Amino acid sequence: MSEPQGSEGSTQRLPVMEKTGDQAGGAGPQAPPPAEGERGPRGRFWSPRRVPAGIVALLLLIVSGAFLYDVVAVRAGRSALGWRRDLAQQLAERPLDDIWVRVGAGVAAALGLWLLVLAVTPGLRKVLPMRRTHQDVRAGLHRDAAAAVLRDRAVEVAGVQSARVKMRRRKAKVRALAHFRELDDVRADLDGVLDDTVRGLGLARPPAVSVRVARPGRKG
Repeated sequence: MSEPQGSEGSTQRLPVMEKTGDQAGGAGPQAPPPAEGERGPRGRFWSPRRVPAGIVALLLLIVSGAFLYDVVAVRAGRSALGWRRDLAQQLAERPLDDIWVRVGAGVAAALGLWLLVLAVTPGLRKVLPMRRTHQDVRAGLHRDAAAAVLRDRAVEVAGVQSARVKMRRRKAKVRALAHFRELDDVRADLDGVLDDTVRGLGLARPPAVSVRVARPGRKG
């Protein structure tokens, strides 16, 4: 799938909109394969979480390595390191309602909650799952690419001077400036073109399209 190119001033017709699966089409977006051809789950892509996993692994390695070194040193006949003696003394003598005990418990609880949230949420919010037609093939479309496609289609509508698109997982907000034609006519054309374009993207959960059209502000 090629990355969409173009800007608000000039647009190019994108190959991603002209070919769906094994079928090549003519001008304009084409409808995705029929719903009965769908197979498999349509869930979101899961992030590998490399950075959080790397941070946790590094911290565990440092802490466990320090404790292991001290235990081995004690078994070899040396005295325990000062930090471990101080830590054991603090844990034995400091009351549970001490402010530092509460702060440490709060930090540990917040860190554990953060790790649990990362474990049960998929992440990759900017990748929109596409309709799955083959059991072993999964495809996704980046939200910026989908927004660029909608923007390019919007500026092709007669009367639209420029357009901005904010793509979310469930909704696409389109803000267009029309320098001629009635705003209601431009909005009606945009509704039809963008609805067809969203269906042509082949997303598993096509987002709802919200269109707002206004006149460009006066210069000077």
